[in-house]
Formats: sequence, structure tokens, C-alpha cells
Amino acid sequence: MKILYYIALSALLLGGKQTQGQTGSQASSKKPNIIFILTDDLGYGDIGVFYQNERKNNNDRSEPWAFTPNLDKMATEGAILTQHYAAAPVCAPSRASLLSGRSQGHAEVRDNQFDKALADNHTMANVMKKAGYATAAIGKWGLQGKQIEENKWPAEPAKRGFDYFYGYMRHGDGHEHYPKEGLYRGKKDVWNNGEEISDQLDKSYTGDLWTAVAKDWITKQAQQKDRPFFMYLAYDTPHAVLELPTQAYPEGGGLDGGLQYIGKPGHMINTASGEPDSYIHPDYANATYDDDNDPATAEVPWPDTYKRYATSTRRIDDGVGDLLMLLKDLNIDANTLVVFSSDNGPSRESYLPEEYVNNTPDFFNSFGRFDGIKRDVLEGGIRVPLIARWPGHISKNTVSNTPSIFYDWLPTFTDAAGLPAPVNTDGVSLLPSLTGKNDQEKSLVYVEYFHKGKTPDYPEFLPEHQNKGRKQMQMIRRDEMLGLRYNIQSHHDDFEIYNILKDPQQRNNLAKNGSMQKLQEEMKAKVLRVRRPNSTAPRPYDSIAVPAVNIKTTSKGLVWKAFNGDFPWLPKMELLNSLAQGTTTSLKNMDFANNSYAYYSLEGFIEVPQDGAYTFYLIPKESTFIKLHDAALFDADYDYQSGEEKKTTIMLKKGKHPVSIYLKKEKENSGLQIKWQGPGFSKRPLQKSVFSH
Repeated sequence: MKILYYIALSALLLGGKQTQGQTGSQASSKKPNIIFILTDDLGYGDIGVFYQNERKNNNDRSEPWAFTPNLDKMATEGAILTQHYAAAPVCAPSRASLLSGRSQGHAEVRDNQFDKALADNHTMANVMKKAGYATAAIGKWGLQGKQIEENKWPAEPAKRGFDYFYGYMRHGDGHEHYPKEGLYRGKKDVWNNGEEISDQLDKSYTGDLWTAVAKDWITKQAQQKDRPFFMYLAYDTPHAVLELPTQAYPEGGGLDGGLQYIGKPGHMINTASGEPDSYIHPDYANATYDDDNDPATAEVPWPDTYKRYATSTRRIDDGVGDLLMLLKDLNIDANTLVVFSSDNGPSRESYLPEEYVNNTPDFFNSFGRFDGIKRDVLEGGIRVPLIARWPGHISKNTVSNTPSIFYDWLPTFTDAAGLPAPVNTDGVSLLPSLTGKNDQEKSLVYVEYFHKGKTPDYPEFLPEHQNKGRKQMQMIRRDEMLGLRYNIQSHHDDFEIYNILKDPQQRNNLAKNGSMQKLQEEMKAKVLRVRRPNSTAPRPYDSIAVPAVNIKTTSKGLVWKAFNGDFPWLPKMELLNSLAQGTTTSLKNMDFANNSYAYYSLEGFIEVPQDGAYTFYLIPKESTFIKLHDAALFDADYDYQSGEEKKTTIMLKKGKHPVSIYLKKEKENSGLQIKWQGPGFSKRPLQKSVFSH
């Protein structure tokens, strides 16, 4: 898909230097502020506009409902994405894919690797920083890596592009929402950049604390009128301990009302008074329901656990309304893109005293119309609510039913800032879906995950999904069709196939229909072509050879295209308009068109002589990225070392495999040094005879 030239904004970003490329598909003349709000374990069905309002309208007293009035209002003022997915059904890998723009087929953090280091590569923060943004992370992090010395981690937010961090560094700290008092999980550390400040946080409920800090930081940034900001606001609620706030949400909102950051030790925020873990929202304090589904008997009070859960989600809702009012008060509302979502499906994990146990997501049906919860790749575990608001750009009451996923947001935000995304991202910009302008590229919606447990046996779930053994799981979308595998033993295992638009509960497995055989084989091939194995998260299909494509090529060599521009990273060149093109059979000499262009892409096919393991070698002399099919073969862009040989091994089937090579031309006569070895031959340069197009 061709988008308009990335010239004007990229020139502004880079000090007015004239470039040739493109502007963002929908980018305004002024780069928007961007706020991404992420909640922890909030279900698709927990939000009014997605499901709870439907329960209210049904008025079935045996099916209680909760309220999210501010999020519902945000939805009417913007867009909801009804087919949006978390990248994984648990927080650490999901957040890693979100922040890196890479799927679980490429991300460094996979499965249950909590506190593992976010890869030292392009991140949502460092790309926005290079795009001219001030950047902040507030709330839960959990991607810092193993501590290298006291209070130092290899992947703390400051080392992944954030100018400012205020929050929990470690994943486990987010299981407690009163960091100083540690009411149920013990005292926790909170960091204000490099200072640990938990001793100053008397009675500071984190659901309030993060909102107050966010408001304070935004207010200060609004004074820097020549510099936009990007904020990643990651709540640790309603996950884990269902602790309550100290008091009602402060009246008003915005600049002078609502939550306020006082900054005084012992009274850090304006709700740091009263009694911790005490306030139930009045909408729920005396709520009753028909527990036995018999209108003739008296209704009973909601169990305290669910009063707590509803209050926790309502507190997030209040915070979002407060933040949106602040944007209006600061007169930056029209130039701020706000996105709200959750990191995975709802959880039955709550760490509370005995009298509050048995929290399960089926009281409110937090999973919505789907089966599955957190740790499932059934829809209930990975389909998440998504609301986006950008006045003047996203029309009111927009509903997008286009499939999309977390790692689409990094390219969406670079697009909004007027830049093409880094070449290594697996996502696409969602601005066309949000704004209704231009054609939407298809997202790669792909999830892989391992967990040794089972899907809960909630009566709302289909019998075949109750107690469904998880283990190795995989999901892939192809338009309205979805492929699902649980307890994968080998790559030969068939996918369950569902028309997910007509069958959101995944009731009718179409794979039993012989007409689905072609799609079955296409899905099995696709999941091998979009990923690379990771030794820390082994899969039963890691050693399976990637299948070739069935295509006839007519000419030898690769097609090259040339581009100009001056971008902070190696860009996705399919988003640029080429200025020259031709063919070549040699990678030794890259002096195409007399070195007059800044970037080149080469595309075509490599002929693999027989099935087996192939090792490729690359000596990059400039920023280079190479992929086979949609799998990253070499990533030598971010912080690459010139002249240092890289190698990788991949299993390939005999035949033609699409190859894409991208590089930034920085030196004369630099060329590419790519070699390979495989069954029956030793290490040697890729010969011209293997290339075709």
C-alpha cells in the first residue's frame, strides 16, 4: 500500500533537513501528544460499552452488572476496536510485544518470563523520543531484567527510552496496591526515577497514585509547547489484591479537581488520608442480586469480593475521566491521542484474606461473550477492550471490526508522528481504521504461549472448553477465520478453525469440514513463516522446516528499489515511494544508481536446494535487516556493530523462499556480505543462481 510522502514532518523532526520519503498517512501538521493507558487483567466484558451495558439492559437480576461511565463517554467521543487482541494472555510477554512492536514469534520475553529484560532494540519509547517526544512510564514495569547491582537493572525504563519513570520496577510489586503499608503482600518499592520513595507513600493507593503522578507530569509537559509527549500509563489494578481506595474519588477533575499530586512525604496525593482498603463505591455498597435465579426469593448482597472488583475497575474509570478533563483544561485535548486497553483477559487470581476469596470472572462475565480467561488463547484470554480518542481525527462513535493486535500500536504512533515505523516491527498502523482515511493494511494477528494449567470449568463456558488442557497453545487470525491449537504435540496437529465473527464463543469447529483442508494447510505453513524459535521458550514446532512457496518466477536476480530520506531508524520501506528501481544478481556491489539514494530494498526469492538446516552469515557495514517470509533472519539496525559477523540457523524446505533485504546506504562500495552453508555444501557466498523474482 502506498501512502503519501513522509517529507514535511520528518524534515521538522530532523532540524528542517529536506528529505524524500512520506508523511504519516493521517498525521496532522502538528505532532499529537500520545497517552497509552494499560490496565492489568481487566476483561473485555468489564467495560460498559463492550458488554456490561448489555447486561444492564437485559435486566436479569441473576446477572449483575457494573458501570464505567467515563470509558463509555470516551468511546462515544472516539472509537472502539471490537476485534483487538493482546499479544499474549499474560502480562509480561503481552507488554513486551506492545512496547517492542514485535509479535510473540519475535519478542525476547515469552511465556511466563516475568521480570525478564525487554530487548535492547527499538521500543515504543525510544522511537517516540527520536521522533521528538518527551517520554514517561508511570505504574507497573516488570521488564527490567536481572539486577546487575544494587538498584540497577539492564532494562529499566530509562534504558529503554523513557525520560521519566515513576512506579513499580518489579513485576511482583504490582501485586500489592498500598506500597508502604503492604497490607496483604508486604511492603513494596516505588521508584521516582532513581530514588526509591515507598517510605514517603503513606496511605497511597496505587490506582490513585499513578493517576495523580500522570496528571502532574502532563501538566508540566503542557508548558513545553514546542515538544509533544508520549506517556505509557500502566495501572497494576484490578489485578491481584482487590484492595480498596481510602475514600471517594475527589470531586471535580482536571487541573484543579480530582486527584492531585501533592509531592509531600507522608501526604503524597490528596487521597492519602482516611483508612486504607476501606472505600466501596456507593453504586455497589448495597448492591443485591438474584443468587438462585428465583424471583420469588429475596435477593442477596453481592459478595464483598465483587464489590471490591467493581470498585477497583470504577476507580480506573474515574481516573480516565479525570485525565481527559485535564487535557481539556490544558487546551491540549484536540491534539492528544489517548488509547485505553488491558494487557490480557480477566483473572481469577486474587490475593485476599480468607473472607474475600473465590473471586472468579464469571460473576460479571468479565470475559464477555467469549470462553477463556487469562492464560488462555481462547478469545476470553486475549481479546481485550480498546478505546481510542483523538478529537478532530477520530470521528465520534466509530466502531472498527478490523482484526488488530498490540504490536500495531508502535507503527500507529510513529505514523501519527509523521514517520514510517522501524523495519523490524511486526505491526501496521491502525490510523486508517481509526480515522476512516486510506486503506487499512491487514494486521498479523498471531499468539503463541505455554501454560501447564487448564481453562476453568465455568458453567458459562462450552462443555468442550471447560477444563481444556492448555500447555502449548497457538492462535492465528485470517480475516474472519481463526485457527486455534491447544496442547500441541507436534506441528502436524490440526488447528481448530472458527468463523470468529459468527461464532465468538468458538462453538462450531469448521476444521471438521473437509472444505477447510486448504485453509488448514495454509495456517500450518503461516505459523512457521512468521516466527523464530527462542531457546528460553521451546515449542514442539521449533525444528520443523519452513515450507517453500508454490510460485513460478520468470527472471533471475532480485528487484531493488531506492529511496531517499533521513529517518532515525531503518524504515519499513513498503511505506515509502521508491525513486528508482531495477534488478541485480549480485550483493557484492550495491552502487545502484551511482550511490545517489539513502535506502535500498531488495526483494525476490532464494532457491533452497534441499530440505535441511541452513546457516546464514552476515557482516553488516550499515544498518541492515533481512527476513525470509515474515521471519526475521538478521536484525542489524538498532545499535548494530559494523563489521561484526552475525549468524543464524533456520530449517528450510526445498524450494523458493521469499527474501527481503533492507539497508541504509552510508558508505561507498560497501556492498553486502551474505554467506550460507547447508546440506552438502560448506560456507560460501550466496551465488547469483539462487536469486529470482
